[in-house]
This record gives sequence, C-alpha cells and structure tokens, in this order.
Amino acid sequence: MRTKNLHAIICLALLMSSCAPATYYQVYKAIPTEKLVIEQGSLVYEDEHCEVAYNLWAEGGNIGFSFFNKTDQNIYLDMGASFFVLNGVAHDYYQDRIFTSSIASGSTTSRGRSVSASVTGFNFLDLLQTNRAQVNKRIDLMNSSGSSVSYNEQKIICIPPQTRKNVAEYRITEALYRDCDLFRYPKRNQARTKQFYITDSPIVFSNRIAYSVGLSEVLMKFENEFYISEISNYPEKEITELNYTEFCGEKDQVKTRHFKNGSPDKFYITYMKGGDTRKH
Repeated sequence: MRTKNLHAIICLALLMSSCAPATYYQVYKAIPTEKLVIEQGSLVYEDEHCEVAYNLWAEGGNIGFSFFNKTDQNIYLDMGASFFVLNGVAHDYYQDRIFTSSIASGSTTSRGRSVSASVTGFNFLDLLQTNRAQVNKRIDLMNSSGSSVSYNEQKIICIPPQTRKNVAEYRITEALYRDCDLFRYPKRNQARTKQFYITDSPIVFSNRIAYSVGLSEVLMKFENEFYISEISNYPEKEITELNYTEFCGEKDQVKTRHFKNGSPDKFYITYMKGGDTRKH
C-alpha cells in the first residue's frame, strides 16, 4: 500500500511540474557613452568631488546610484535639478511627496463564565427526566494600538565628507522587446543575440545629476548616459543554475537558483510561456 501511495505522489509531482509554465529571461547589455570603469562589481563615474557607482543588474534594470563624497566639505545633491532620462523623456527625481511610516500592535484577551440551567425531556427509555446543563460563554476582546510618522521628500540631500548615500527610484524598462531575429521561447540551441549601435538602439537612458560643494552656490552638473547594445532571450536553465548557498563553510540543505553571469552593465526581464504559440 505504501509503495502504491509513493508511486501516486511521484506521478502527481511529475504531472504538476510538466504543467508549470516554462520560465525565460530577456537579458539586456548596456554600454556607457563615456568611459566608466568597473570597480568592485559596479560601473563607476568619477570627477574631482565625487564617485557615482551603478549596478544595473536587477529585474527591469536598476538605474539607481550610489553617490560618494570625496571632499572634506558637505556635498548637496539637488534632486530638483536631477533627472532620469529614458529615450529623450525626462523623469523627475524630486516629486514633492509625503511618506508615512506606520507601526501597529495588538493583543487579544478572553473572558469566560459558566451558566447552568434545568433541562427536562424524555430519555432513550421514553421516561421523563430532568437534568442540569452547563453552558460556557467566552468573549474575546481585541486591543490594538499604533503610531505613524510622516515626513516630506528631500529636495536637497546632504552628503557628509567621505561618506556615501544611495538613491533609487526608477527601473529602466519592464516591456519585453520583440524582434524577428529573436526566438521568444528559445530552446538551448536557439538562443540568439540582437546587436545595436547607439544610432539604432531601442533604449537610450541616462542620469542627469546636479550638486553643489560646501557653501558654494555654483551648481555642478554631469550626465551618465548608456545605450542598449545587445538583447538576448534565454530559457531558464541556460542562464541560471541550482547551487547550495555556503556561509562560513556550511552549506544550506536545499539548493537555490542563481544566475550564472550577472554583471553591473546588464539587466533582465523574466517572462513565462503562456498559451501564445508565436515564435517571435
């Protein structure tokens, strides 16, 4: 009996795994239009006052940046004069928003009491009988409390000397790129790469950043621009692998899926194969 049950469980698991939609990844490679160096897993821009580091590797592409103050004075990052630009359309970093942070807590208490009463009726021998019946009553009381703090978005971000602050707001794109040269649901031997120059790239994006140093009223400005040079579609097993995560010489008991070739100048979009049977 146990063997039959185990066989049924295995068959059910195989059936469910075969019905699960296949996972694919569209991978984008970006090239900066000016020289940025790769340092410690980041693309780094540097001038006499600051270092700005990028790591695009994320779902949809992370155009956020880490701003490091190299000077011995405060640097004031002007978010009102800084923009994310996507294919010529500027998106504001400063949007004059109000953020709220909330904390809530609760507890439950119970109160109960017993009530007795006389119950008269016929028993299973058809004889008249009177019994005492007891009923328990319980009342649950919920007590809750909470607090919230609201704060305004900062238009000017102060970065102290020899420190860094991280700015994150936008993804580069969430739209799947389709092309006759790319199989939408490729097998391992069907993975292709579509290449572009800056003149025909489907995505050109940049950060325009403005800041001032110390008490100076002079606004320093620069732009870090990128364009998509390659787009590739991959099945999940081509770009990821199952490994044991290891920490201090100890491995996890369960394997987790990792990307094989993540890079700060690349990003990806995850998509599933549905009922659409079109190749491209």
